[in-house]
Amino acid sequence: MADGWERDREFMWDATRAVSVQMISALGPEPGDTILELAAGTGETGFAAAAVIGPEGRLISTDFSPEMVDAARRRAVELDLGNVDFRVMDAERNDLADGSVDGVLCRWGYMLMADPTTALRETRRVLRDGKRLSFSVWGSPERNPWAAIPAAAMVSHGHMPPPEAGAPGIFAMGEAGRIRELVTGAGFENPEIEEVAVEYPYNDFDAYWGFIRQLAGALAMVIETLSDDQREAVRETIRAEIEHYRAGDGYRLPGLALNAVTS
Repeated sequence: MADGWERDREFMWDATRAVSVQMISALGPEPGDTILELAAGTGETGFAAAAVIGPEGRLISTDFSPEMVDAARRRAVELDLGNVDFRVMDAERNDLADGSVDGVLCRWGYMLMADPTTALRETRRVLRDGKRLSFSVWGSPERNPWAAIPAAAMVSHGHMPPPEAGAPGIFAMGEAGRIRELVTGAGFENPEIEEVAVEYPYNDFDAYWGFIRQLAGALAMVIETLSDDQREAVRETIRAEIEHYRAGDGYRLPGLALNAVTS
């Protein structure tokens, strides 16, 4: 997905900036801090924090995907950021020293990890005492039609099984109770959780369909395996389902992130 995320970086950032702004505000970074970002993707959330910690601070921008790390690195060059260390890193097998960072950011990462408890424990290990983790996950499917509608279409056409409870996925941590269970089970304090609304604007259906096929992770990869006829049937089902969100000639699809902060 790295190519699509890099190409559509500005669209994604404009639509979801509020999520990252709240995450950074809750984290409360200070000049000179060392901040770790997990599952950084193309890096925008961490780069916003890098501006706060200043040249005397250090951002460690990491992702499991080397292609995403490369995309983030290219963006940092464009922004002339000199305080960023880029690493390919599995959040479940963190190679940083104990108590080595002043804060951790993770936007839409833990929910996709095979073992979020292990990842959270590793996060706790590398945090200095009293320092904070600020992260975001997507809320429940009914609050996120931008993602739930295409996923439901794939299930209804028999191309994907219904999601298993607790399995990695975009809605795996979509309830506050599940967030608290995982966070406290990893040794953190009971988190403060805040809802942050987002909205994805699309000029027409083709723009939304392009988003699904190029940026929608596992869903996009399954769509690419379909025959032309199968793909067209899914496309038409999605088109019919999003009519409720039509705005003029285009669409405005709402979403809801759950942002959590803990120490």
